[in-house]
Amino acid sequence: MIRFPVSDHPLAPVLSRAVDSFCAALNPETTRHYHGTVRNFLTYLAAHHPKIQRLDQLQRDPHILGWMAHLRARNPPLATASYINLLIALRSILIELAWTQQCPQLARLLRREDLPRAPQRLPRPLTAEHDQRLQQEFRRRNDLGGNVFLLLRHTGMRIGECIDLSYDCLRSTGPNQWAIHVPLGKLKTERMVPVDTFVRDLVWRLRFFRSLDPLPANPWLLARPRGKWALVRRFRDYLHEVCFALDLSTAIVPHQFRHTYATEMLRSGVSFPVLMKLLGHVDPDMTMRYVQVALTDLQREFQIARSHPRHLAPQPKLPSTPVRAGLAGIIDALIATQQILQIFRRSLAQPNSRSRLDRLANRLTKILAEIKKLPNT
Repeated sequence: MIRFPVSDHPLAPVLSRAVDSFCAALNPETTRHYHGTVRNFLTYLAAHHPKIQRLDQLQRDPHILGWMAHLRARNPPLATASYINLLIALRSILIELAWTQQCPQLARLLRREDLPRAPQRLPRPLTAEHDQRLQQEFRRRNDLGGNVFLLLRHTGMRIGECIDLSYDCLRSTGPNQWAIHVPLGKLKTERMVPVDTFVRDLVWRLRFFRSLDPLPANPWLLARPRGKWALVRRFRDYLHEVCFALDLSTAIVPHQFRHTYATEMLRSGVSFPVLMKLLGHVDPDMTMRYVQVALTDLQREFQIARSHPRHLAPQPKLPSTPVRAGLAGIIDALIATQQILQIFRRSLAQPNSRSRLDRLANRLTKILAEIKKLPNT
């Protein structure tokens, strides 16, 4: 493969300007992803189609389809989600160029049907054994990395949110009550996560480690000697080292602690809306991706539903007093019938059936009114 600076490619300036034009309102991480897609595509063109010098020379076959085949043939294979993100990014860039460069054919080079179906994201909590062994090892080491990962495990934070914590993130919310202020994160939301004394002590230890750092004072709880993302890589390498030392899978990633926290909270009785708040989610579907519902959970909920059938409509109690004779007895029977109709109507899901029962109940009301006008003989 030809190796040369991608910035020297004739298409590099126009593609970069297109990215800058529609990424002005996006966050820096997203902008880096688009520029990375440009570098990936231009590297492929330089290696396999060096004669491409202008936008109007680009064709679906072989340039775009060849690049897609090149991505699928990578070794190790590219994850489906990463493959989809690259296609979406290049498609957005081509659509932008179709408008700005007056080349409408560019918008048809990458089609919507080229995007494969996104894989179903399954929850990835740690197994109970791995969770216990990792926490024990973190406590034994009691170093900066160990305390950071214990904090992730017991708050459900993303690793990027943890690194962005301020020095005064721990807030007292009452007598022996604490919460951690999690700053703006991935979804541009901030939240307060209630914590216990164990997590409070973790924050205090991290403050102690921060006091030992020679860097000048700054608002962060964790020192950043070479920037935020260098610190993220450092903690990822630390987790890899711990997993290797414990003879665990080195494919464990920090985000799995967040999945484990979410599953543990739900099994502890935390309601689903509260869990969304704890995780900082705005979409219930996203929260469901974090929660593992195992067979044991299904069996437990099934037994609870069988023993406490709250979904069933309450049955009316039989009158304890003897039935009255004459018109009074008829009136009592009609009132009881009305009550049974109302209870049964609430249990129906079909709107048409509920409307028909409403009309019948109205007729009973009119019948009752007429009967009460009769003299009681």
